[in-house]
Amino acid sequence: MKVNDDCCDMFKALSAKTRVRILEALKKKGPLGAKKIAIIVGVTPAAVSQHLKVLKQAGLVRSERHGYRIPYHVDADAMRSCQTRLVEVCACGPGDSCPPPNMLVRRRREPNLKDLEQYRKRLEKELEAVNERIKKLARKKGA
Repeated sequence: MKVNDDCCDMFKALSAKTRVRILEALKKKGPLGAKKIAIIVGVTPAAVSQHLKVLKQAGLVRSERHGYRIPYHVDADAMRSCQTRLVEVCACGPGDSCPPPNMLVRRRREPNLKDLEQYRKRLEKELEAVNERIKKLARKKGA
């Protein structure tokens, strides 16, 4: 299988805690300038600018100048691509010899009933979140 270099760059960019916090801020608050991001993340504007440069080169954020302002925003398509690749690499498929996601324990053992019930609850919560997202997108599309 050929490794996608773009995904490798994305994962390298995500290896810094500050860059992850910047992405989280942009996802939560929407487009922001470097100064606002610096306040939220708690680092200097110069440091934010350097982190934004790396995130932009990796394709995870985009920016467009509006007069003197340069708001940055998350590139949703790139994030989905990153997520898809991560799932491809990390998830086990049918016939693989690894347990379902979130079922790894310190000792290698088969999951018991309690483990599986907890896992099912986590999946149900995740499914609810996905269904909410679908409803939001459908409302936006219909508006």
